[in-house]
Amino acid sequence: MFYDAEFAFLKNLLKNLYINFTVIEAPASGIPHTLPVFDLGLRSLLYNERDYTRFLTPALQRLNTPNTIFRIQDQYMCNYICMQLPDTQDKFLYLLIGPYVNHKINRQTLLNFAEELSLYPKQFTQINKYYSDLPFLTDEETLFAITTTFGEKIWENTENFSVEYIENTLTERVVPVTSDSDFREPEEAFLSIQVLEKRYASENHLLHMVSQGLMHNAETALSSNNFLLLEQRLADPVRNIKNYCIILNTLLRKAAEQGGVHPLHIDNLSAKFARKIEQITSPDGGPALQKEMVHKYCLLVKNHSMKGFSLLVQKTLTRIDSDLTADLSLKAQARFLNVNASYLSTLFKKETGMTLTDYVNKKRVENAVFLLNSTSMQIQNIAQYCGIADVNYFTRIFKKYMKKTPKEYRLELAQVNRRR
Repeated sequence: MFYDAEFAFLKNLLKNLYINFTVIEAPASGIPHTLPVFDLGLRSLLYNERDYTRFLTPALQRLNTPNTIFRIQDQYMCNYICMQLPDTQDKFLYLLIGPYVNHKINRQTLLNFAEELSLYPKQFTQINKYYSDLPFLTDEETLFAITTTFGEKIWENTENFSVEYIENTLTERVVPVTSDSDFREPEEAFLSIQVLEKRYASENHLLHMVSQGLMHNAETALSSNNFLLLEQRLADPVRNIKNYCIILNTLLRKAAEQGGVHPLHIDNLSAKFARKIEQITSPDGGPALQKEMVHKYCLLVKNHSMKGFSLLVQKTLTRIDSDLTADLSLKAQARFLNVNASYLSTLFKKETGMTLTDYVNKKRVENAVFLLNSTSMQIQNIAQYCGIADVNYFTRIFKKYMKKTPKEYRLELAQVNRRR
Protein backbone atom coordinates (compact mmCIF):
# COMPACT_ATOMS: atom_id res chain seq x y z
CA MET A 1 0.00 0.00 0.00
CA PHE A 2 1.26 3.48 -0.82
CA TYR A 3 0.58 4.61 2.76
CA ASP A 4 2.43 1.79 4.56
CA ALA A 5 4.68 4.19 6.48
CA GLU A 6 1.76 6.33 7.67
CA PHE A 7 -0.27 3.25 8.61
CA ALA A 8 2.64 1.85 10.62
CA PHE A 9 3.01 5.21 12.38
CA LEU A 10 -0.71 5.30 13.25
CA LYS A 11 -0.65 1.77 14.66
CA ASN A 12 2.44 2.53 16.72
CA LEU A 13 0.82 5.71 18.05
CA LEU A 14 -2.33 3.81 19.09
CA LYS A 15 -0.18 1.22 20.84
CA ASN A 16 1.66 3.91 22.77
CA LEU A 17 -1.69 5.40 23.81
CA TYR A 18 -2.89 1.91 24.86
CA ILE A 19 -5.88 2.16 22.53
CA ASN A 20 -6.88 -1.16 20.98
CA PHE A 21 -7.25 -1.52 17.21
CA THR A 22 -8.18 -4.40 14.94
CA VAL A 23 -7.45 -4.86 11.24
CA ILE A 24 -10.28 -6.89 9.72
CA GLU A 25 -9.75 -8.63 6.40
CA ALA A 26 -12.68 -9.64 4.18
CA PRO A 27 -12.67 -11.24 0.71
CA ALA A 28 -13.94 -9.41 -2.34
CA SER A 29 -17.39 -10.93 -1.69
CA GLY A 30 -17.45 -8.87 1.49
CA ILE A 31 -18.31 -11.79 3.81
CA PRO A 32 -15.36 -13.02 5.90
CA HIS A 33 -15.18 -16.62 7.05
CA THR A 34 -13.88 -15.74 10.50
CA LEU A 35 -13.56 -12.48 12.38
CA PRO A 36 -11.18 -11.47 15.18
CA VAL A 37 -12.24 -10.60 18.71
CA PHE A 38 -12.54 -6.88 18.03
CA ASP A 39 -14.05 -5.81 21.38
CA LEU A 40 -11.41 -7.21 23.73
CA GLY A 41 -13.69 -10.08 24.71
CA LEU A 42 -16.92 -8.36 25.79
CA ARG A 43 -19.25 -10.38 23.56
CA SER A 44 -17.37 -13.54 24.41
CA LEU A 45 -18.02 -12.74 28.05
CA LEU A 46 -21.71 -12.04 27.47
CA TYR A 47 -22.51 -14.86 25.06
CA ASN A 48 -19.80 -17.47 25.66
CA GLU A 49 -18.83 -17.47 22.00
CA ARG A 50 -15.47 -17.14 20.29
CA ASP A 51 -16.87 -16.98 16.75
CA TYR A 52 -17.40 -13.28 16.06
CA THR A 53 -18.60 -13.70 12.49
CA ARG A 54 -22.28 -13.22 13.23
CA PHE A 55 -21.54 -10.29 15.50
CA LEU A 56 -19.72 -8.17 12.94
CA THR A 57 -20.80 -9.38 9.49
CA PRO A 58 -24.05 -7.33 9.43
CA ALA A 59 -22.15 -4.25 10.51
CA LEU A 60 -19.53 -4.68 7.77
CA GLN A 61 -22.29 -4.51 5.17
CA ARG A 62 -23.01 -0.98 6.34
CA LEU A 63 -19.37 -0.06 6.95
CA ASN A 64 -18.45 -1.23 3.44
CA THR A 65 -18.39 2.37 2.28
CA PRO A 66 -15.17 3.74 0.82
CA ASN A 67 -13.77 7.16 1.72
CA THR A 68 -15.75 7.31 4.97
CA ILE A 69 -14.75 7.48 8.63
CA PHE A 70 -17.40 6.07 10.94
CA ARG A 71 -17.69 7.14 14.57
CA ILE A 72 -19.59 4.36 16.30
CA GLN A 73 -21.18 3.78 19.68
CA ASP A 74 -22.52 0.28 20.14
CA GLN A 75 -25.33 -0.92 22.39
CA TYR A 76 -22.79 -1.64 25.16
CA MET A 77 -21.67 2.01 25.58
CA CYS A 78 -18.38 1.28 23.78
CA ASN A 79 -16.99 3.64 21.15
CA TYR A 80 -15.13 2.82 17.97
CA ILE A 81 -13.73 4.55 14.91
CA CYS A 82 -13.83 2.54 11.69
CA MET A 83 -12.72 3.04 8.09
CA GLN A 84 -12.29 0.91 4.99
CA LEU A 85 -8.69 1.14 3.82
CA PRO A 86 -8.05 1.83 0.12
CA ASP A 87 -5.71 0.15 -2.35
CA THR A 88 -6.05 -3.38 -0.98
CA GLN A 89 -6.44 -5.20 -4.34
CA ASP A 90 -8.63 -8.35 -4.18
CA LYS A 91 -9.83 -7.93 -0.61
CA PHE A 92 -11.34 -5.45 1.79
CA LEU A 93 -9.41 -4.18 4.81
CA TYR A 94 -11.08 -2.36 7.68
CA LEU A 95 -9.35 -0.52 10.52
CA LEU A 96 -11.44 -0.65 13.69
CA ILE A 97 -10.10 1.51 16.55
CA GLY A 98 -11.50 0.79 19.99
CA PRO A 99 -13.27 -0.03 22.15
CA TYR A 100 -12.98 2.95 24.48
CA VAL A 101 -15.35 4.99 26.61
CA ASN A 102 -15.74 8.76 26.54
CA HIS A 103 -17.45 9.17 29.91
CA LYS A 104 -17.22 7.56 33.30
CA ILE A 105 -19.47 4.53 33.61
CA ASN A 106 -20.50 4.27 37.25
CA ARG A 107 -21.69 1.25 39.14
CA GLN A 108 -25.37 2.21 38.91
CA THR A 109 -25.18 2.42 35.12
CA LEU A 110 -23.62 -1.03 35.02
CA LEU A 111 -26.28 -2.42 37.35
CA ASN A 112 -28.97 -1.10 35.01
CA PHE A 113 -27.08 -2.61 32.09
CA ALA A 114 -26.84 -5.98 33.84
CA GLU A 115 -30.55 -5.92 34.64
CA GLU A 116 -31.42 -5.10 31.04
CA LEU A 117 -29.37 -8.06 29.76
CA SER A 118 -30.42 -10.34 32.62
CA LEU A 119 -26.83 -11.00 33.62
CA TYR A 120 -26.12 -13.04 36.70
CA PRO A 121 -23.70 -11.95 39.50
CA LYS A 122 -20.55 -13.66 38.26
CA GLN A 123 -20.92 -12.03 34.87
CA PHE A 124 -21.56 -8.66 36.47
CA THR A 125 -18.29 -8.86 38.41
CA GLN A 126 -16.36 -9.40 35.20
CA ILE A 127 -18.35 -6.80 33.27
CA ASN A 128 -17.63 -4.26 36.00
CA LYS A 129 -13.92 -5.02 35.69
CA TYR A 130 -14.12 -4.87 31.90
CA TYR A 131 -15.46 -1.31 31.84
CA SER A 132 -13.17 -0.10 34.60
CA ASP A 133 -10.18 -1.14 32.50
CA LEU A 134 -11.31 0.21 29.13
CA PRO A 135 -9.41 3.28 27.90
CA PHE A 136 -11.21 6.42 29.09
CA LEU A 137 -10.69 9.30 26.67
CA THR A 138 -11.50 12.64 28.26
CA ASP A 139 -10.64 14.29 24.96
CA GLU A 140 -12.04 11.99 22.30
CA GLU A 141 -11.54 14.68 19.66
CA THR A 142 -7.77 14.26 19.84
CA LEU A 143 -8.08 10.63 18.74
CA PHE A 144 -10.50 11.66 16.00
CA ALA A 145 -8.09 14.38 14.82
CA ILE A 146 -5.33 11.78 14.55
CA THR A 147 -7.64 9.54 12.54
CA THR A 148 -8.77 12.28 10.16
CA THR A 149 -5.16 13.30 9.60
CA PHE A 150 -4.50 9.72 8.51
CA GLY A 151 -7.61 9.95 6.32
CA GLU A 152 -6.24 13.06 4.64
CA LYS A 153 -3.15 11.08 3.71
CA ILE A 154 -4.83 7.98 2.32
CA TRP A 155 -7.60 9.92 0.54
CA GLU A 156 -5.36 12.90 -0.37
CA ASN A 157 -7.47 15.68 1.22
CA THR A 158 -10.51 16.34 3.44
CA GLU A 159 -12.80 16.90 0.47
CA ASN A 160 -12.35 13.29 -0.63
CA PHE A 161 -13.88 11.64 2.43
CA SER A 162 -16.82 12.07 4.78
CA VAL A 163 -17.59 11.36 8.44
CA GLU A 164 -20.65 9.51 9.70
CA TYR A 165 -21.87 9.24 13.29
CA ILE A 166 -23.83 6.08 13.96
CA GLU A 167 -25.17 4.29 17.02
CA ASN A 168 -25.85 0.61 17.64
CA THR A 169 -24.17 -0.48 14.42
CA LEU A 170 -22.31 -3.25 16.21
CA THR A 171 -25.60 -4.72 17.41
CA GLU A 172 -26.58 -8.35 17.45
CA ARG A 173 -29.67 -10.34 18.30
CA VAL A 174 -28.28 -12.96 20.62
CA VAL A 175 -29.62 -14.26 23.90
CA PRO A 176 -27.04 -13.73 26.64
CA VAL A 177 -26.12 -16.37 29.19
CA THR A 178 -28.46 -16.08 32.14
CA SER A 179 -27.52 -18.88 34.52
CA ASP A 180 -24.45 -20.08 36.35
CA SER A 181 -24.78 -23.55 34.87
CA ASP A 182 -24.69 -22.20 31.30
CA PHE A 183 -21.75 -19.90 31.85
CA ARG A 184 -18.21 -20.97 30.97
CA GLU A 185 -15.14 -18.88 31.70
CA PRO A 186 -13.76 -17.58 28.37
CA GLU A 187 -10.47 -19.27 27.55
CA GLU A 188 -8.81 -15.94 26.93
CA ALA A 189 -10.88 -13.71 29.16
CA PHE A 190 -10.07 -10.11 28.49
CA LEU A 191 -10.13 -9.29 32.17
CA SER A 192 -7.71 -11.96 33.29
CA ILE A 193 -5.25 -11.71 30.43
CA GLN A 194 -5.49 -8.91 27.91
CA VAL A 195 -6.60 -6.04 30.10
CA LEU A 196 -4.25 -6.94 32.93
CA GLU A 197 -1.35 -7.13 30.50
CA LYS A 198 -2.30 -3.75 29.05
CA ARG A 199 -2.73 -2.23 32.49
CA TYR A 200 0.66 -3.42 33.70
CA ALA A 201 2.33 -2.38 30.46
CA SER A 202 0.69 1.03 30.79
CA GLU A 203 1.81 1.38 34.41
CA ASN A 204 5.36 0.38 33.51
CA HIS A 205 5.39 2.91 30.67
CA LEU A 206 4.18 5.64 33.04
CA LEU A 207 6.84 4.79 35.63
CA HIS A 208 9.56 4.71 32.97
CA MET A 209 8.58 8.19 31.74
CA VAL A 210 8.62 9.53 35.33
CA SER A 211 12.02 7.92 36.00
CA GLN A 212 13.33 9.85 32.98
CA GLY A 213 11.69 13.11 34.08
CA LEU A 214 9.72 13.27 30.81
CA MET A 215 6.75 15.27 32.02
CA HIS A 216 4.61 15.44 28.87
CA ASN A 217 5.08 11.75 28.11
CA ALA A 218 4.27 10.83 31.70
CA GLU A 219 1.07 12.90 31.73
CA THR A 220 -0.01 11.29 28.47
CA ALA A 221 0.70 7.86 29.95
CA LEU A 222 -1.34 8.76 33.05
CA SER A 223 -4.36 9.77 30.98
CA SER A 224 -4.09 6.52 29.01
CA ASN A 225 -3.67 4.44 32.14
CA ASN A 226 -7.10 5.36 33.58
CA PHE A 227 -5.83 4.99 37.11
CA LEU A 228 -9.04 6.36 38.57
CA LEU A 229 -11.23 4.00 36.57
CA LEU A 230 -10.00 0.82 38.18
CA GLU A 231 -12.57 -1.37 39.79
CA GLN A 232 -14.47 -0.20 42.86
CA ARG A 233 -12.95 -2.38 45.54
CA LEU A 234 -14.71 -0.59 48.40
CA ALA A 235 -18.26 0.64 48.85
CA ASP A 236 -16.99 4.10 49.84
CA PRO A 237 -16.00 5.83 46.55
CA VAL A 238 -13.88 8.45 48.34
CA ARG A 239 -11.88 5.83 50.20
CA ASN A 240 -11.53 3.94 46.93
CA ILE A 241 -10.03 6.98 45.21
CA LYS A 242 -7.72 7.63 48.16
CA ASN A 243 -6.44 4.06 48.06
CA TYR A 244 -5.63 4.24 44.35
CA CYS A 245 -3.87 7.57 44.89
CA ILE A 246 -1.82 5.95 47.65
CA ILE A 247 -0.87 3.17 45.21
CA LEU A 248 0.14 5.73 42.58
CA ASN A 249 2.19 7.66 45.16
CA THR A 250 4.04 4.47 46.05
CA LEU A 251 4.71 3.61 42.40
CA LEU A 252 5.96 7.12 41.69
CA ARG A 253 8.32 6.91 44.67
CA LYS A 254 9.94 3.86 43.11
CA ALA A 255 10.09 5.57 39.71
CA ALA A 256 11.89 8.56 41.22
CA GLU A 257 14.29 6.20 42.99
CA GLN A 258 15.01 4.48 39.66
CA GLY A 259 15.58 7.95 38.24
CA GLY A 260 18.50 8.46 40.61
CA VAL A 261 16.82 10.74 43.18
CA HIS A 262 18.05 10.46 46.76
CA PRO A 263 15.51 9.02 49.25
CA LEU A 264 15.70 12.27 51.22
CA HIS A 265 13.93 14.18 48.45
CA ILE A 266 11.59 11.32 47.59
CA ASP A 267 10.44 10.97 51.19
CA ASN A 268 9.71 14.69 51.51
CA LEU A 269 7.53 14.74 48.40
CA SER A 270 5.86 11.44 49.21
CA ALA A 271 4.91 12.66 52.69
CA LYS A 272 3.45 15.83 51.21
CA PHE A 273 1.20 13.84 48.87
CA ALA A 274 0.24 11.40 51.62
CA ARG A 275 -1.28 14.35 53.49
CA LYS A 276 -2.97 15.69 50.36
CA ILE A 277 -4.49 12.31 49.58
CA GLU A 278 -6.19 12.13 52.96
CA GLN A 279 -7.67 15.60 52.32
CA ILE A 280 -9.66 14.35 49.31
CA THR A 281 -13.38 14.85 50.04
CA SER A 282 -14.96 13.59 46.81
CA PRO A 283 -14.09 11.26 43.90
CA ASP A 284 -13.72 14.35 41.70
CA GLY A 285 -10.65 15.36 43.71
CA GLY A 286 -8.64 12.41 42.43
CA PRO A 287 -7.75 13.30 38.81
CA ALA A 288 -6.24 16.71 39.56
CA LEU A 289 -4.17 15.34 42.42
CA GLN A 290 -2.90 12.43 40.34
CA LYS A 291 -1.84 14.79 37.57
CA GLU A 292 -0.08 17.00 40.15
CA MET A 293 1.70 13.94 41.57
CA VAL A 294 3.04 12.89 38.18
CA HIS A 295 4.06 16.48 37.41
CA LYS A 296 5.91 16.97 40.71
CA TYR A 297 7.68 13.60 40.62
CA CYS A 298 8.90 14.36 37.08
CA LEU A 299 10.21 17.71 38.32
CA LEU A 300 11.88 15.93 41.21
CA VAL A 301 13.73 13.65 38.81
CA LYS A 302 14.69 16.55 36.53
CA ASN A 303 16.00 18.66 39.42
CA HIS A 304 17.52 16.03 41.71
CA SER A 305 18.49 13.01 39.64
CA MET A 306 22.04 11.90 40.42
CA LYS A 307 22.26 9.35 37.64
CA GLY A 308 25.66 9.42 35.99
CA PHE A 309 27.42 10.85 39.04
CA SER A 310 30.01 8.94 41.00
CA LEU A 311 29.15 7.89 44.55
CA LEU A 312 31.40 10.59 45.98
CA VAL A 313 29.71 13.36 44.01
CA GLN A 314 26.28 11.94 44.86
CA LYS A 315 27.12 12.16 48.56
CA THR A 316 28.34 15.73 48.09
CA LEU A 317 25.17 16.79 46.26
CA THR A 318 22.96 15.14 48.86
CA ARG A 319 24.72 16.92 51.72
CA ILE A 320 24.35 20.26 49.96
CA ASP A 321 20.65 19.74 49.26
CA SER A 322 19.90 18.48 52.75
CA ASP A 323 21.25 21.49 54.68
CA LEU A 324 22.18 24.77 53.00
CA THR A 325 22.99 26.33 56.38
CA ALA A 326 25.88 23.93 57.02
CA ASP A 327 29.52 24.70 56.29
CA LEU A 328 29.59 23.65 52.65
CA SER A 329 33.05 24.91 51.76
CA LEU A 330 35.34 22.63 49.79
CA LYS A 331 37.53 22.07 52.80
CA ALA A 332 34.57 21.18 55.06
CA GLN A 333 33.05 18.85 52.45
CA ALA A 334 36.35 17.04 51.90
CA ARG A 335 36.79 16.63 55.64
CA PHE A 336 33.22 15.33 56.05
CA LEU A 337 33.68 12.81 53.24
CA ASN A 338 37.24 11.94 54.31
CA VAL A 339 38.78 12.64 50.90
CA ASN A 340 41.44 14.93 49.51
CA ALA A 341 40.04 18.44 48.84
CA SER A 342 41.87 18.82 45.52
CA TYR A 343 40.58 15.44 44.31
CA LEU A 344 37.01 16.30 45.32
CA SER A 345 37.21 19.68 43.59
CA THR A 346 38.50 18.18 40.33
CA LEU A 347 35.97 15.33 40.32
CA PHE A 348 33.02 17.63 41.15
CA LYS A 349 33.92 20.07 38.36
CA LYS A 350 34.40 17.23 35.89
CA GLU A 351 30.98 15.63 36.60
CA THR A 352 28.78 18.70 37.18
CA GLY A 353 30.45 21.25 34.92
CA MET A 354 30.84 23.81 37.73
CA THR A 355 32.95 24.31 40.81
CA LEU A 356 31.64 23.16 44.16
CA THR A 357 31.50 26.78 45.39
CA ASP A 358 29.49 27.89 42.35
CA TYR A 359 27.07 25.00 42.80
CA VAL A 360 26.53 25.79 46.49
CA ASN A 361 25.99 29.49 45.75
CA LYS A 362 23.54 28.66 42.97
CA LYS A 363 21.51 26.44 45.30
CA ARG A 364 21.54 29.11 48.01
CA VAL A 365 20.29 31.77 45.59
CA GLU A 366 17.52 29.42 44.39
CA ASN A 367 16.44 28.97 48.00
CA ALA A 368 16.57 32.74 48.53
CA VAL A 369 14.30 33.30 45.51
CA PHE A 370 11.84 30.80 46.97
CA LEU A 371 11.84 32.57 50.35
CA LEU A 372 11.45 36.01 48.74
CA ASN A 373 8.45 34.72 46.80
CA SER A 374 6.77 32.84 49.61
CA THR A 375 7.55 34.76 52.82
CA SER A 376 7.86 38.29 54.19
CA MET A 377 11.10 37.50 56.05
CA GLN A 378 13.67 40.25 56.29
CA ILE A 379 16.51 39.92 53.79
CA GLN A 380 19.05 39.47 56.59
CA ASN A 381 17.08 36.50 57.91
CA ILE A 382 16.77 35.04 54.43
CA ALA A 383 20.54 35.23 54.06
CA GLN A 384 20.94 33.26 57.28
CA TYR A 385 18.36 30.67 56.15
CA CYS A 386 20.48 30.22 53.04
CA GLY A 387 23.65 29.65 55.06
CA ILE A 388 25.25 33.08 54.54
CA ALA A 389 25.81 35.12 57.70
CA ASP A 390 27.12 38.26 55.95
CA VAL A 391 24.17 40.04 54.31
CA ASN A 392 26.47 42.11 52.08
CA TYR A 393 28.15 38.99 50.71
CA PHE A 394 24.71 37.44 50.26
CA THR A 395 23.60 40.48 48.25
CA ARG A 396 26.66 40.22 45.96
CA ILE A 397 26.09 36.52 45.35
CA PHE A 398 22.37 37.07 44.70
CA LYS A 399 23.06 39.84 42.19
CA LYS A 400 25.64 37.70 40.39
CA TYR A 401 22.98 35.11 39.53
CA MET A 402 19.78 37.19 39.39
CA LYS A 403 21.22 40.46 37.94
CA LYS A 404 19.52 42.42 40.74
CA THR A 405 19.75 42.70 44.50
CA PRO A 406 17.34 40.87 46.82
CA LYS A 407 15.69 44.21 47.66
CA GLU A 408 15.20 45.06 43.98
CA TYR A 409 13.83 41.57 43.33
CA ARG A 410 11.27 41.93 46.13
CA LEU A 411 10.18 45.40 44.93
CA GLU A 412 9.62 44.09 41.38
CA LEU A 413 7.70 41.14 42.78
CA ALA A 414 5.44 43.48 44.77
CA GLN A 415 4.75 45.58 41.65
CA VAL A 416 3.79 42.48 39.67
CA ASN A 417 1.44 41.33 42.44
CA ARG A 418 -0.25 44.74 42.60
CA ARG A 419 -0.98 44.64 38.86
CA ARG A 420 -2.76 41.29 39.16
